[in-house]
Amino acid sequence: MGLIFVLSAQHADEQLAWWDVAVRKLGHVGGYALLTALWAWALAGTVRRPVLIAAAIALIYAASDEYHQSLVETRHGTPVDVGVDAIGIALASLLIRMRRPSPAGGGTVDARGGVPRSSPARSPGAT
Repeated sequence: MGLIFVLSAQHADEQLAWWDVAVRKLGHVGGYALLTALWAWALAGTVRRPVLIAAAIALIYAASDEYHQSLVETRHGTPVDVGVDAIGIALASLLIRMRRPSPAGGGTVDARGGVPRSSPARSPGAT
C-alpha cells in the first residue's frame, strides 16, 4: 500500500504513447491483484471470509488512492482507474477461490490454507 501511495504521488506525463498507457493499466490490475492476495493471506484464519474482506479493503484503498491522486498537482483521479483496479481485485479473488478445494466427501476446509482435513470418525451411536 505504501508503494502504491508513493507511485501515485509522482508527477504525471501528459504525452504518453498508447502502449505506455496500456502498461500502466496492466500495472494497476497486477498491483491490486497482489494487494488483494496479500490481504487475503494475512487475514486467513483470523476472519470468517478473508477473500471478501481483502477485496473490500483493496477496493476502498483504490478509491482513496484516486482521491490522493486528485491532490497531486499534475495528476487527476478517475473512477475509470478504480474500475481497472477492481478488475485486478476480482481476478485475484476468483483465482484464490478456484485454488481452494471444496470440502467434498464430508471433510472440512482448513481456515489457513484451504487444505481439506478429514472429519474425525464417529461411531454410529455417538451424538
